[in-house]
Amino acid sequence: MIQIDRRLLLRSSLLGLGAAAVPGWALAPQVGFTHHVASGEPGPTSILLWTRFVGKADESRLRVELSERPDFARIAGGGDGVAQAEHDHIVKITVTGLTPDRWYHYRFIAPDGTVSPVGRTRTLPVGETRAFNLGVFSCSNIGFGYFNAYGHAAARRDIDLMLHLGDYQYEYRRGEYPDAAETPPGRLVEPAEATVHLAEYRARYAAYRRDPSLQALHARFPMILMWDDHESANDSWEGGAEHHDPATDGPWSVRKAAAVRAYREWMPVSDDDWAEYRIGDLAALFRPEERLTARTKQLSLVATAMAGKADLNAALARFRDGPWSDPAHTLMGPKQEAWFAARMQAAAKTTKWQVFAQQVNVGLTRMPDVAAEWLPKDAAPGISAYIQAAIAGAKLGLPFNMDSWNGYPAARSRMLKTGLDADANLVVLSGDSHNAWAFDLIEDGAPAGVEFGGHSVTSPGYESELRGVDPARVATALVTASPELRWADTARRGYMTVALTPERVTTEWLFLDTIRTPSLALSGRHRASVRRGARRLEV
Repeated sequence: MIQIDRRLLLRSSLLGLGAAAVPGWALAPQVGFTHHVASGEPGPTSILLWTRFVGKADESRLRVELSERPDFARIAGGGDGVAQAEHDHIVKITVTGLTPDRWYHYRFIAPDGTVSPVGRTRTLPVGETRAFNLGVFSCSNIGFGYFNAYGHAAARRDIDLMLHLGDYQYEYRRGEYPDAAETPPGRLVEPAEATVHLAEYRARYAAYRRDPSLQALHARFPMILMWDDHESANDSWEGGAEHHDPATDGPWSVRKAAAVRAYREWMPVSDDDWAEYRIGDLAALFRPEERLTARTKQLSLVATAMAGKADLNAALARFRDGPWSDPAHTLMGPKQEAWFAARMQAAAKTTKWQVFAQQVNVGLTRMPDVAAEWLPKDAAPGISAYIQAAIAGAKLGLPFNMDSWNGYPAARSRMLKTGLDADANLVVLSGDSHNAWAFDLIEDGAPAGVEFGGHSVTSPGYESELRGVDPARVATALVTASPELRWADTARRGYMTVALTPERVTTEWLFLDTIRTPSLALSGRHRASVRRGARRLEV
């Protein structure tokens, strides 16, 4: 049963009204504490605390206090740091010396005595841990609708830690994705231009972080975050991106550096590209980096099909046996893969579950033949070409999403073998796709783990392209065509919860009734779980 704090539910409902009804959206303070508070990077005795403070000078030294009591009658810890104009007036303070497995209240105090809004956070447990609950989010495009998923989760009392698996914000110019007709009132993105330079990335984060539901979520829970592609540009990789043109946008290295800097300023995160978090003896949670440090460029089924139209099957077979299978084609790169293998070996000996919380789907998905019937007559030529190439590729054993682990089979195999070699109870969490998935992960014929793929907060799923097609029919066809896929939902928005216990991990997908207007009503939910040692789902 979902545990909801009714007072917070009411508050989140009011906050979720956004720009259309809450004057504070457009009139966020330009001085003082401008964007509430947030926390992240939890450890057993430490936590990173975040705020933004614009003072009269370019530098303002702030103090932070933590207390187990909401009235701060007894201070349990704190620290100080400087909010500098050079870093967009943001300060991040890591407080140490805290008690494991403990909830804290925290607040920042400015030089003039001004006090920030109060936040709530927690440390991670050590030793025997009987239960721990995660909230999981991804793909939150402000232009497509209201962040009702954030508001719903912010009012809950049964979650310990939030995860955001990437695409926290989107880089597109206003009117591009979504277009003006798809944008609900009050959800116009700022700035109007695409984010290419540091000032634009900063302004985009500032706009997102003014969202009241997002502020409520950050204020109530610590969050572990990672970037995916849209924090820089669509389909980004180490050396470029689909949505980057050097002729107009300048060098990719400059844009990438700006994106990373703004992200690390505006998010409650460390500067580590990848990290591991221990939840007592219950779980090790891995946060990898799969976009900007070592990923090789994505391959294209459509380009292969177009180039090989004279003999499509032969062209796709060459693609399958050549570029697609290349062992050098990687998401994480050799250095991170070595780190992951070493940490997985250690974690499997000391924790019951090993959670790989990352950006893109690992489970294999293949396009069913019937997909050719799903496209509307006015489908964009690119979508039609993609479906036709994916159907042809499926007949040769090829998956259709080359931007995910599906497009990097040798790297996928190495990652799954890392878990098998360690005798791990591997649970993969993923975002990016906008749709909900449950996979059994198979490596060389053996069960290697399970995957819970999260649906988006607002970004559209397959329903946006397959207008008029029954989503249940789409899901059934995908499950039938994809041996690892056990369940899917391709039409609804929301978030996941993941309940960890020593013997079982249970995931629940929660579907919000709408994103077009502020609402915290649910339209449905679905559960799947895995028993420790089984490496197969119960759906």
